[in-house]
Amino acid sequence: MSQLGNDKGGPLLPPCCRPRRHGSRLAKRAFDIVAAAAGLALLGLPLLAVALWVKLDSPGPVFFRQVRVGRGGTLFRIHKFRTMQVDAERQGQLTVGADARVTGAGRILRKTKLDELPQLIDVLFGDMSLVGPRPEVPKYVAHYPDDVRELVLSVRPGITDWASIKMIDENEILGRAADPERAYIEQILPEKLGYCVRYAETHSLFEDIRIIVATLMKIVTR
Repeated sequence: MSQLGNDKGGPLLPPCCRPRRHGSRLAKRAFDIVAAAAGLALLGLPLLAVALWVKLDSPGPVFFRQVRVGRGGTLFRIHKFRTMQVDAERQGQLTVGADARVTGAGRILRKTKLDELPQLIDVLFGDMSLVGPRPEVPKYVAHYPDDVRELVLSVRPGITDWASIKMIDENEILGRAADPERAYIEQILPEKLGYCVRYAETHSLFEDIRIIVATLMKIVTR
């Protein structure tokens, strides 16, 4: 894997040399619980409507449940609205370009990120946070450098983060690659990890709010 870099192109310092400025975990967790519960309460009817749409649009379950790696390396099953045909993972875990496996409803849900909203359930369960490094599947976590893996997995994974915002069109980038799997591991994953490392080192409640607002703005202005 190529060396991780910072926003200015320089390499990240090793963990022993980076300042650790952790926000209050208690405050972050309290914010997550209140915000997730409020979100599910306010969006209850729209989420039910989306669930019905998914069910009527194509055969299969409403939710897509996939094993992801959480804090401390704990495995959990993420909740997302299903946006692909059943058993699509047999053809690979990456979504590449105009992927034929994506359903009609799925194309809209992916573009608007509405497929991610069921993860509010995972936030309430404590498997995820509103903001944090996006949870990866074990296959790609295995490519994390050891020191980076320990740091990134020291915080709860999130529904959104800076990598999600900056690389929102990741599948289109992969669609242009001759070897999408290799491009993901050698190009996209290191860049994502750069954002994840910086978040794990410097996150705060104020930063979480900034990321949430930036995410909403990015979705609206796409």
